[in-house]
Amino acid sequence: MRIGIDLGGTKIEAIAIDAETELLRRRVPAPRADYDATIAAIRDLVMSIEAELGATGTVGVGIPGALSPLTGFVKNANSTWLIGRALDRDLERVLDRPIRMANDANCFALSEATDGAARGAQTVFGVILGTGTGGGIVVNGRVVEGRQRIAGEWGHNPLPWPDDSELPGPSCYCGRSGCIETFLSGPALAATYAEVAGRSADAAAISALADAGDSGANRAMAIYESRLARALASIINVLDPDVIVLGGGVSNIARLYTHVPPLLKAFVFSDSADTPIVADLHGESSGVRGAAWLW
Repeated sequence: MRIGIDLGGTKIEAIAIDAETELLRRRVPAPRADYDATIAAIRDLVMSIEAELGATGTVGVGIPGALSPLTGFVKNANSTWLIGRALDRDLERVLDRPIRMANDANCFALSEATDGAARGAQTVFGVILGTGTGGGIVVNGRVVEGRQRIAGEWGHNPLPWPDDSELPGPSCYCGRSGCIETFLSGPALAATYAEVAGRSADAAAISALADAGDSGANRAMAIYESRLARALASIINVLDPDVIVLGGGVSNIARLYTHVPPLLKAFVFSDSADTPIVADLHGESSGVRGAAWLW
């Protein structure tokens, strides 16, 4: 039995999988800004699942950050109370077993590569388009973390091939300007629509307005699609994945899968640009499923 934990900023979700069958799923609120309570909540989830199923399992944990190879502590986490903590070792202590831990975007990519939309593909790039913009790489069924454990962090590269209106770009929380995340997150799409149309709407509403023929929404979507195509083309030029899987709230916009692929050709360094861009199969469950698949 594999147990996966998805440690989010607002909730902690757990799943138990036997082969590819989901046995049990639980979700509890995340104890925000309380590290010790976070450890206890994960421990209690694992213990309660094992007690109910009458079996023990391996434990994989997806986190909104990464473990630093330099210090062994959590870094780059938007759940800031995790930063600087030995989260893996503290969980191993309370669970009395080894655990495996990875960035939540890596878990998403692993889930979709294992038994999701990219099943059977050799090289997979998983993209999360939501509140932020994350990415993960899976090759031959294994997560590629990289020397600094930041492989796939495309959201903090600059937007490729920007036009004058996109320079220097919005400020990013990482301290730089013009990061891909500042153009492709859900809030970024909303900001583009507000700039173009002079009114506010979230990503889902913008998509619906565009489908209904609203000119401002269609303009905002066209700008977003151009930016997404350029950002993905830069990944194709470096990694050349067999498939790109989109997840996160913005990935639910159906027109992305027909409008973006034809735009790749202008930026991909090849005589063809036919990389499939597909929607995730497991939706919000991909992160927790991928954590289980770390074993």
